[in-house]
Amino acid sequence: MRAAKKRIGPPSGPRQLNIAETRDKILRAAIVQFAKNGFSGARIESICKDADVNARMVYHYYVDKAGLYVAVLEHVLGELRTEELKLDVSAAEPIDGLLTMFDFIFGHFAKHPELIRLLSAENLLEGSYLKTSMATPAVASPVVEHIDTLLRRGEEQGAVRVGIDALHLYVVMVALSYFHKSNAYTLATIWNDALLTRDWQNDHRAFARSMLATFLAPVPASQTACP
Repeated sequence: MRAAKKRIGPPSGPRQLNIAETRDKILRAAIVQFAKNGFSGARIESICKDADVNARMVYHYYVDKAGLYVAVLEHVLGELRTEELKLDVSAAEPIDGLLTMFDFIFGHFAKHPELIRLLSAENLLEGSYLKTSMATPAVASPVVEHIDTLLRRGEEQGAVRVGIDALHLYVVMVALSYFHKSNAYTLATIWNDALLTRDWQNDHRAFARSMLATFLAPVPASQTACP
């Protein structure tokens, strides 16, 4: 009898599913550990324990600790991009659409404190690991392009202040969504423990939203005319 030919190619079926599940378990455990302890403080053995895998699997799928850390950054930023791509403000009035984008950004950071911790830690490292990622361009935020489209349409309609830069506005939106959370414990210690409560967070969102709406509104001609 002729020997059966060995299948050549990537594994499929249950084995492929098992590989995907193992990679995902490692990644999820790594997100928790890196968010809690930073790159230097996270330990592979702790990640293995949480994921219920051995170190050999981690090194097989992610090469080394740095490779796993970069994969974590790519994943959390990729999740943000995926959610951003679901936004559809094409039919919205310009200011309404821009405020909807702010609501999304604010809400995403509120739901994902691990993203705040990971980004804060990576900034302390001057973005050194994210710079090595080949996926960085792919996870760049599409929201800036959407903001620019709404700003230009709003200018044409006379519904939005003229001359606003889309990237500057995006950075302001992120800052209003991020700073009070990334610095919540120090701000609460210095000023008021209430900063950590849901009520204060909701009030801050409304305050920031109102401030943005006022800034985005067109400037009356009487205020721009030369004396």
